[in-house]
Amino acid sequence: MLIHKIRLVLASLFLQARMSTVVIAAVLYAASSYLILYLTGEQSLLEPTAFFYWLVVTASTVGYGDLSPTNDAAKLAVSLWVIPVGLSLFALVLTRMGIFISELFQKGKKGLRMLDLKDHIVIIGWNQARTHRLIELMKAKTNAIQAKIVLCVDTDIENPMPGEIDFVRVDAYSHEESMARASLNTASRIVIDTPQDDVTLTTALFCQKASPDSHKTAYFEDESIGRLLKEHCPNVECIPSIGTELLAKASLDPGSSQLHRQLLDSTEGMTQYSVLYNGNQDLAYGDLFDHFKHNLTATIIGLRKGGSEHILINPDMEERVRAGDILYYINEKRVNERECFDIPAGK
Repeated sequence: MLIHKIRLVLASLFLQARMSTVVIAAVLYAASSYLILYLTGEQSLLEPTAFFYWLVVTASTVGYGDLSPTNDAAKLAVSLWVIPVGLSLFALVLTRMGIFISELFQKGKKGLRMLDLKDHIVIIGWNQARTHRLIELMKAKTNAIQAKIVLCVDTDIENPMPGEIDFVRVDAYSHEESMARASLNTASRIVIDTPQDDVTLTTALFCQKASPDSHKTAYFEDESIGRLLKEHCPNVECIPSIGTELLAKASLDPGSSQLHRQLLDSTEGMTQYSVLYNGNQDLAYGDLFDHFKHNLTATIIGLRKGGSEHILINPDMEERVRAGDILYYINEKRVNERECFDIPAGK
């Protein structure tokens, strides 16, 4: 009875101990077991490899029997110390490991774990079905983007897509310590889509300071707030609500809403992509148009000149494409940069 109570007390102390304490206990157990074998004259078990193997097999109660003490003193010592203490220590280490793994999993599920990612995509804001759809579109195979996605929310929820995305829950989108868990400073893209425009505005300003080199997009219901953000952060791409414009277009040109939806849907069929030109030589837009159409079965629909906010839709065939310009095209899947600008000889 007394021994049982002592074991319960030791177990309680062990489970509350730090990992360093666990390591020290294991080292002391191994050292004392080795000393016992030495004092009892068990020379066959003192060789380091044989001792380690025998101790693990004995403490875990596997008991292969190929190595064992031979004299009575060693057998008695092993029975009173090595086996009972080793069994308790082994069981408690496994329990502690199980608790550690469980806590780690729960932290990840609840969004409390510190992430260590690079060149990933951070989506800030939770809009239920809309956020699910956003993640689905960004993970589409046709996009050919393998970057990990981190969903960052300030609501009391658990990871809505475990196993598919990483998840971080923060106190506020401008709270520096909790936002750092999303590895914001090493993200390649940040998408800000919160339910309130004023929160989106402050979040975008925070992200511009925390991650100045990432590409940032922010969605606004009120276009005037987006314009206000552009005045302070011209590098942030503001996405306005186009519901009214699309409604008017669809009423004048039936089917326009389906067309625009298809161009934006990267999960199936033809959709719209972009590619940045970084070459040293200027290229003729007409040559690129022919190359895309005949060699890549794709259609260029627009050109954005480097540093310009305006996109040229269906530009003149003699227009020159220079380093820093962006081409927008329609295709079944994203085409890599080399294929886009590797025009066959003679063009």
